[in-house]
Amino acid sequence: MSGTAYESGLTPEQVVNSRSTHGSNTLEIQEDRVFGQVLKEVVLEPMFILLLVACIIYFIAGQYQEGIIMLVSIFIVAGISLFQEYRSRNAIQALKKLSATKATVIRNAIVNKVPAEDIVVGDILLLEEGEVVAADALIEVANDFTLNESLLTGESFAVTKVADNNNSVYKGTLVTSGSATVRVTAVGLQTMFGKIGLSLKEITVVKTPLQQQIRSFVRKMVWVGVVAFLIIVGFNYSQSGNLLQSFLQGLTLAMSILPEEIPVAFSTFQALGAFRLLRNNIIVKQPQYVETLGSATVICTDKTGTLTQNKMSIEYVYDAVSGKSVHVDQKASIPFLLMEYAMWSSETNPFDPMEKAIHSLYEKSCVTDKRSLFKQVHEYPVGGKPPMMTHVFKNDTGETIIAAKGAPEAILRQSNLSKDESVKYEKQSVNYATQGFRVLGVGKGIWKETHWPVSQEEFSFEFLGLIVFQDPPKENIIQTIKTFNDAGISVKMITGDYAETALAIAGQIHLAHNNEVLTGKDVLHLSKEVLQQRVKQVDIYARMFPEAKLKVIEALKDAGEVVAMTGDGVNDGPALKAAHIGIAMGERGSEVAKNAASLILTDDDLAHMTDAVALGRKIYDNLKKAIQYIVSIHIPIILIVALPLLLWNFTDIFSPVHVIFLELIMGPTCSIIYENEPMEPGTMLRPPRKMGATFLSLKQLAVSIIQGLVITSGCLGIGHYYLQQGSSDDTVRTVIFITLLFSNIFLTLVNRSFYYSVFKTLTYKNSLIPLIILVTLFFIVVVLYVPFVRDLFRLDTLTFQSILACIVVAIASTFWLEIWKYFVRLRK
Repeated sequence: MSGTAYESGLTPEQVVNSRSTHGSNTLEIQEDRVFGQVLKEVVLEPMFILLLVACIIYFIAGQYQEGIIMLVSIFIVAGISLFQEYRSRNAIQALKKLSATKATVIRNAIVNKVPAEDIVVGDILLLEEGEVVAADALIEVANDFTLNESLLTGESFAVTKVADNNNSVYKGTLVTSGSATVRVTAVGLQTMFGKIGLSLKEITVVKTPLQQQIRSFVRKMVWVGVVAFLIIVGFNYSQSGNLLQSFLQGLTLAMSILPEEIPVAFSTFQALGAFRLLRNNIIVKQPQYVETLGSATVICTDKTGTLTQNKMSIEYVYDAVSGKSVHVDQKASIPFLLMEYAMWSSETNPFDPMEKAIHSLYEKSCVTDKRSLFKQVHEYPVGGKPPMMTHVFKNDTGETIIAAKGAPEAILRQSNLSKDESVKYEKQSVNYATQGFRVLGVGKGIWKETHWPVSQEEFSFEFLGLIVFQDPPKENIIQTIKTFNDAGISVKMITGDYAETALAIAGQIHLAHNNEVLTGKDVLHLSKEVLQQRVKQVDIYARMFPEAKLKVIEALKDAGEVVAMTGDGVNDGPALKAAHIGIAMGERGSEVAKNAASLILTDDDLAHMTDAVALGRKIYDNLKKAIQYIVSIHIPIILIVALPLLLWNFTDIFSPVHVIFLELIMGPTCSIIYENEPMEPGTMLRPPRKMGATFLSLKQLAVSIIQGLVITSGCLGIGHYYLQQGSSDDTVRTVIFITLLFSNIFLTLVNRSFYYSVFKTLTYKNSLIPLIILVTLFFIVVVLYVPFVRDLFRLDTLTFQSILACIVVAIASTFWLEIWKYFVRLRK
């Protein structure tokens, strides 16, 4: 491995051999066993256990036919749960892979980005500021390279690393400045990070309010099921003296009470929703963030690259020596010293659009390109308030160049100028800013000591002038902001630029504001209580720095807002983490920002966030419909099992076989049909829902409970009519069962919207609706007209008139909701 050329890196064959010898760069002893985890969870579900107990009782009682059916049902129910959970888990696993950290590696003489887990011992990695080190390594070349090793040492200060001494870098540490080329020495569990038992994947995910509400609701229903089981077993045994039959009746009621579809529907909706977002170029780190999207009330966004195109072009250069503002496009003579020092203060291999534009203009304006003659010997990374950066170069003759650029006021503050001169240049800078331009000051450093200063603030500068950039707004940003505003979401601009620049850009993109601007200094000086009030009124924040951003986010949260925030830099990490929804940029975002964020915009297009909010609202609405449907259909099953036993002395109107049959219809109906429902009209024209809002309260479920009670009345009413007419128990059971199945079909249709009529929702595109209806109708035909199945369900054949009566009762029991919806529409 040591013979590998530094320039070329490993060959594909060497990568394979290294991975075989030293293992892969993962921190888990074995890969996630998705199928095994899902199977374990399914087997431990209460419904599975109840089915197993019912199956055993049937076999003990000698009812082998019913026992076999229950056994088959166990496999069917388990199969459906496995399919849904496996599909959800696979979606999550795919998202995890997409959001995994990337590393820059040289292989076969080609520089490429690969997933961090693909790194092997012997790889050559290129590390830059803002990246997280992917594996333990030794430094080959370092350029003012510092690391934050607090994850391993607990010390938060930066540690300087060089190629000769102190040349080890460790997995999980953060590059705080400079760059380095390193050779990997250990991966995975063999790294220092792996040996002390840390894992980036061991993140404690806080459950959302809705998750907690669903968990609490299901737990309560389990206890209700236990109590109902004991009551029914006791009552039935006192009447019949048959313990096994009493147990079966108790199990039947317990099965009907358990709402096991709710957590399955929730996890399915969230996971598949996250996967759908991926189609819109949004990677969701955890599926529960999908729920939060629908409640966002504020989005805080940076200016450059989010609201603007980040296509920096130099419009003007202002020469401090001549006092002239030169328009670059007019082919006037460019002040060379200004452009040369602007170039020296930029990265040697620039990736920032502004620095690329500086290098490009330098190439066009220079007579002799000096870049190959000088070598960078020291670097002061971007820092200070407002920020600046300084580079030091030397050539073979010992000539030294100290060049700085940054916020004009930062350079002016350290320049050897009179007060009048500083005011003059500051006014010129503000004049550019009011036109929406981005402005940088450039300085020529002065230092006579032997050793370089600890901080760049110790330099004094000769002020050379200003570089003025044009960064046009994105073409779709006006419509994007309008969509956010229509949805009741306010947009706030947080930028490091001048207040004048921010206001000018806000005017160009139609960002609503009251002409007030808070700067980073203002934010830090305001008390928590005052800031909490100010953030409600102010929409533009300028000259911001990390601590100020974080304070604004916290103030918005304290004011009751659900905050989304975009960010791309290393210093954006704390604010992204603090926001309810942190949004990192995929193309220009640092690894720190991506790791801290909830979502990653793969193409840096904020317009996709409007799609994400819409999808978050749609998923919440569809989940609400699904759960309302589950409640509505569970109530008649529970009461049809219990009431005839208590009121008619009809001991076994439904058995576990009937309940399982209904479960096989209900489960797919709620989790497949409603998950596939389109977004309703007007969804993005209403205000966001409150973060802690629930649809599991009595008020929210009142209509669903009434639906369930009306369906119960319809089913038991027609059953009681046939009982009074002297019909057999099998016929009574049949009309109740068939009426409930038709009610399930019509309930599915009317519950597609609680506002629009069923005639409008029939126009919604959902190919699963006719499929599920046809499958249900097929089941009805089979249970009525296939003798073996009919006998198994202890049903009787029905005349056409009886079937028609069941349909009419089912329509009356469900379509009354259309009248209620009509009055709701009238009221609105």
